[in-house]
Amino acid sequence: MLTRRHLLAGGSAIGAMALLDALAGCAAMGNNGGWITLIDGTRVPGGWIHQGAGNWSVVDGSLQGKDGKAGFLTSPDNYADFELRAEFWADAEANSGIFIRCENPTQVGTSTAYEVNIFDKRPDPSYRTGAIVDIARVAKPYPQAANRWNTLEVVARGARLTVSFNGMQTVDVVDGKRRSGRISLQSAGGTVRFRKLMVRPL
Repeated sequence: MLTRRHLLAGGSAIGAMALLDALAGCAAMGNNGGWITLIDGTRVPGGWIHQGAGNWSVVDGSLQGKDGKAGFLTSPDNYADFELRAEFWADAEANSGIFIRCENPTQVGTSTAYEVNIFDKRPDPSYRTGAIVDIARVAKPYPQAANRWNTLEVVARGARLTVSFNGMQTVDVVDGKRRSGRISLQSAGGTVRFRKLMVRPL
């Protein structure tokens, strides 16, 4: 293992210390496994695009959308292949979702993105919570998200998309229409809260 003493012996002190700092930075990156925290529940994220009249605020350590005002909060960065983890709470009336690979950040919808749904009362229950709307249905017994904290995990790798809800896989589908884009949170009815949203590029 290289130490500060070995590095100083092989070159200038400044160069050696810079190399050690770089190695320390690499180690720090490795400790979090490459995960990037997008939402941590402490603030409305800066640099994200607000679309519509959605009312986003910080409540009890989570980012909350409520009041039935439809709106989106969209990331400034594009993601192609990635893993995504979200911790969320939704009431029984919540109509929400996480849109991935959004091709147009100012026109988020199922025609321009994949919607991983959070909507227990969707009229067509096959595309309710845990489904990818118009792409991949969920099977009975249908997932229930209302009035508790839940975890959604999404993996987008090339054309393959998988979704897991509270540790159980709900979707495994191949669809190659969209390969890259933004991540967007929807609030369109009821109350939804996100206390954690993390992404790891693949």
